[in-house]
Parts: sequence; C-alpha cells; structure tokens
Amino acid sequence: MRIGELAERAGTTTRTLRYYESRGLLRARRDPNGHRTYDEADLKLLRQIRTLRDFGFDLEETRPFVECLRAGHPEGDSCPASLMVYRRKLDELDALIGELRAVRAQVGAQLARAERARDGLAAEARVPGGPEPRCELGGQEQ
Repeated sequence: MRIGELAERAGTTTRTLRYYESRGLLRARRDPNGHRTYDEADLKLLRQIRTLRDFGFDLEETRPFVECLRAGHPEGDSCPASLMVYRRKLDELDALIGELRAVRAQVGAQLARAERARDGLAAEARVPGGPEPRCELGGQEQ
C-alpha cells in the first residue's frame, strides 16, 4: 500500500509517517517508480505506536516495542526492553499520582478553610450591624 492509504488506515497523516520514517521507527520500501510502499506489518507497527502514544508514552519510548515487532514477535510488548519501558512508565505514573494526591489534599484544605471563612461571615451577617456577605466574583451581593 502507498503512504496515503497507510495513513488513512492508521488514522494519522502522511506527514506523521514521514516523521516516523525520519526517526527510524517506520521503514518504507520503494516501488520501481520511487513511491513509498508499506504492508500490513507496518500498519500493525503504527497501531502499536498510536496505542502507546495514547497512553502517554513519548515517541522514543515506543522504539523498543517497534524493534520487538520488527524482530518477528507477534506483540510489541513481549520483549525485555519493552517490559522495562512499561516498568519505567508505571514508576512515572505512580510518582504523578502521588503528586496529584498531594495537590488534591492541598486544594481540599483550601476549600475547607474557605468554607469556614464563609460560614463565619454568614454568622456575623446574622448579627445586627454585622457585615453583609458579598460575592467577590463579579462584585455581586448575595
């Protein structure tokens, strides 16, 4: 198949395929007229790259999976180098989850503080002569 058909079947662009080729991830063969040609194995390779990219892997992290497929393995993640990339990605994700939990705890603490402050203002407003509660967003009174 030609580059346009491969791009369409893979759900990408010819420009992306040329970029992958320049990075050594995709190998085009040439027909007698010099046009790039590809086969089903190239489509499988591109689907592997796309799946990994959708999971947040950067392009270079896909290389061991591509090499595994090129070596004749039925799946790109059955080689030791691919498994190592999976392990690194899981470590990276665990670290990000930890950071997100910490941020979530901080935001939760800020929300609790803000709600206590709001409740305190509301209680003061019910006292004769107390301040009127105001919404700081847009300057509208509540």
